[in-house]
Amino acid sequence: MKLVTYTHNKNTQLGIIHEGKIWSLKELDSSFPDKMRKFLFAGEAMMEKAKKWDAQIKAKKVTKPFVNEKEVKLEAPVPQPTSCRDGYAFRQHVAAARRNRGVEMIKEFDQYPIFYFTNHNAIQGPGEIDCMPDHFEKLDFELEAAIVIGKKGRNIKAVDADEYIAGYMIMNDMSARTLQMEEMLLNLGPAKGKDFSTVIGPYFVTPDELEPYKISTKPGHVGNNYNLTMKCWVNDILVSEGNMGDMDWTFAEIIERCAYGVDILPGDVIGSGTVGTGCFLELNGTGLLNDKNFKPQWLKENDVVDMEIAGLGFLSNTIRKVNTDFSILKLKKSI
Repeated sequence: MKLVTYTHNKNTQLGIIHEGKIWSLKELDSSFPDKMRKFLFAGEAMMEKAKKWDAQIKAKKVTKPFVNEKEVKLEAPVPQPTSCRDGYAFRQHVAAARRNRGVEMIKEFDQYPIFYFTNHNAIQGPGEIDCMPDHFEKLDFELEAAIVIGKKGRNIKAVDADEYIAGYMIMNDMSARTLQMEEMLLNLGPAKGKDFSTVIGPYFVTPDELEPYKISTKPGHVGNNYNLTMKCWVNDILVSEGNMGDMDWTFAEIIERCAYGVDILPGDVIGSGTVGTGCFLELNGTGLLNDKNFKPQWLKENDVVDMEIAGLGFLSNTIRKVNTDFSILKLKKSI
């Protein structure tokens, strides 16, 4: 099942999407909540009821009205996550980024999965991304996948953790690299370099949809793994290509660490971290390492960033510049 949050005739609601058509859950059955958070907190029984409607839609047994995807504005599938974490699961990305900086691969990467909290109030879906002047100081995309937690849990073992995943999405962890690198010199963060926009969408895809893509987990690890190609284009030029199956830490293992001694809740969003080649920071570093005349690239105003992950859809955003000269970089004190 693929779920969407969409706006149609100024009304934002929750729906099932299939073959470019969207059925409002509320119009299918008035007992359905019209918002994703309420839907997830309603529990597994509500999810199963929606899947029954999805099966009827796919069998062409539903006569209730629908709207075409092109007639609506798709929002973030989970517009108000209860929290948003981002992991660090792809060894290729970490190793390349460290190599490009002239430092050795950090051995701790292979010992345990890590994550950071980002701004769950800055979640957005397809469409325009508003950026401040300082964000354009090395503005970057990050190609990732993400999960949505479907039920409350604590101290969850990795072997059981996939049961807590309600759905999968594409994630673009937008990054302002100059802000990020400056604040992380103080060994805290990332914060201002990350908190202005995290994009998820376009669909919320339930795990059963991904069964045809399932592959073996890497040796020494536990949890589901999927052969899902990941791509990113900037202005129609392919700049990044990877695979979700290359995750060295599974989402199940990341959940195990997230839930240690603390509750995870329905509506929590957890990103995978950047796939190998999945951002300009890594691509620029590799380019300069191989060619001293390489010209680094960063996102600019009006750039179009398109991401696609097999089974999860196509996510498109356009970069916009806020009309202001306000800069926090200029507020730095002299030393």
